[in-house]
Amino acid sequence: MFANILFRRTFLNMAAAIGPERLGVAGKKPFTVFIEGNIGSGKTTFLNHFEKFKDRVCLLTEPVEKWRDCGGVNLLDLMYKEPHRWAMPFQTYVTLTMLNMHTYQTDKSVKLMERSMFSARYCFVENMLASGSLHQGMYNILQEWYEFIHANIHIQADLIVYLRTSPEIVYERMKKRARSEESCVPLKYLQELHELHENWLIHGTFPRVAPVLVLDADLDLHNISSEYKRSETSILKPILIDNTNQHPILASPSKRSRTEF
Repeated sequence: MFANILFRRTFLNMAAAIGPERLGVAGKKPFTVFIEGNIGSGKTTFLNHFEKFKDRVCLLTEPVEKWRDCGGVNLLDLMYKEPHRWAMPFQTYVTLTMLNMHTYQTDKSVKLMERSMFSARYCFVENMLASGSLHQGMYNILQEWYEFIHANIHIQADLIVYLRTSPEIVYERMKKRARSEESCVPLKYLQELHELHENWLIHGTFPRVAPVLVLDADLDLHNISSEYKRSETSILKPILIDNTNQHPILASPSKRSRTEF
């Protein structure tokens, strides 16, 4: 109850501050890309690949540190250890922090976000309901919040990059990175999340808010750079267009005459 009251107050304050053209400059919204995938699929590594473009690209990582320290309370750890008790307040806070990322102002042409409210809704919340850690009533409340946000705030979405992995590989990666909160996460949980990501982004069971670019994220760090490189043209499209507009393309007389004709 307290979490929902807090969320509502904070949301109303945020909504009052957000005009219909808040994102970008002078009403121009950045080309917004969501980086989606299972736990351990390499989302942060993918964002790091685009650090070299940071003068034109806004990079927003998943607010995990906020989830690990909400006024001194590690909500992520509590959610994993006592999901029946903490799934609802945790997802409420996830929604709030992700909404803050969605409405983050930037002057840059492109905004890359690690995950989105949509994966929270269509993957993680759906899994919580199916596993029984989220009561149907709690699920219904969250759905009403999602619908309220959808009706009142425009969430920019131009492209989804799906880092597609197999559960077994991300399970090994998760064990290697040894994040304390994930020590109790079983392979079965990753398998369930994989199926939900597949249902949403491949099979279209849930609405896909933007075109989906699928990358093979099972590759190891030595070979995956080629997959990351393959996504650059799609992600940096606005920058490439801007550069083209600023620099005239010279053509030979014969080519120019055919174009003009």
